[in-house]
Amino acid sequence: MGYSARYHATSLIAVFLALAVGILIGAEFGGGALSETRKNLEQSLVGNLQDARSRADDLSGELGRAHEFDEKIYPVLTRDLLLGKQYAVVAMGGLPSEITSAVEEALGPTGAKLIGVGVVQEPVDMSGLASELDETRFEEIRTEPEQLTELGVGVGRQIVIGGTLPELVRGSLFSRASGEFGALDGVIVVRSQPEGMGPVQRSSAAQLETAMLKGMTATRVPVVGVESTSTEPSSISYFQSNGLSTVDDIDNTAGQVALVAALRGAEGSFGVKSTADRLLPDLLAGGG
Repeated sequence: MGYSARYHATSLIAVFLALAVGILIGAEFGGGALSETRKNLEQSLVGNLQDARSRADDLSGELGRAHEFDEKIYPVLTRDLLLGKQYAVVAMGGLPSEITSAVEEALGPTGAKLIGVGVVQEPVDMSGLASELDETRFEEIRTEPEQLTELGVGVGRQIVIGGTLPELVRGSLFSRASGEFGALDGVIVVRSQPEGMGPVQRSSAAQLETAMLKGMTATRVPVVGVESTSTEPSSISYFQSNGLSTVDDIDNTAGQVALVAALRGAEGSFGVKSTADRLLPDLLAGGG
């Protein structure tokens, strides 16, 4: 919301300063013949630097006004649009704190409740899962790959509609879990895979993630994949391939508006990245 322009202006000032220092040092070693050129360059650089500072001040003021506008208009746009609805955040691998904050801000005026948060552990703890699933139909999960898919589908489905399976594997499936699952009106999905996983670990993590998303989307509630404008690498294409609506700028007010619309049933890929269809849905008249 305007921060890129501010950073650009600040960078411009730094460039001018570096250029001025470099030229003045060079001029010191060039003798009297460069004296007049040096003075002209000094005057020019000082003028450019002042212009850049003035532009930075202008952009800072614009940013402040835009932020103030966002703070005032967002609650008006979204007030009570999700009144009485219940949602959970399910994160694959990790859950950046800025994403949590942005989601909470997005839901704040809507009347919705965020009743559960689960961070799926990656690499997948196959030994722990096998131990917790001993004497169940998933007891061969370490040696029968299809059982991991079946488990993921079942857990994803029961996160939404309720059931005993998520609680049964809570200790090994999630690195962190709070609140409750079940009776959800939608799920917000985040993906932040840790670095350093080997090929086998990545394969197991991808298998479990895809299966869980399949289970969630099969319930027909909105399942929305979100990330921030700075998330790298992006998971938007992955979410899209699994049939999720997406928001790639949840850290911006426009992204928060898009999330609310998507949780009300708007379908598509919203945001500012090349994977987005458009910035916003056809605003908030639709939905339930």
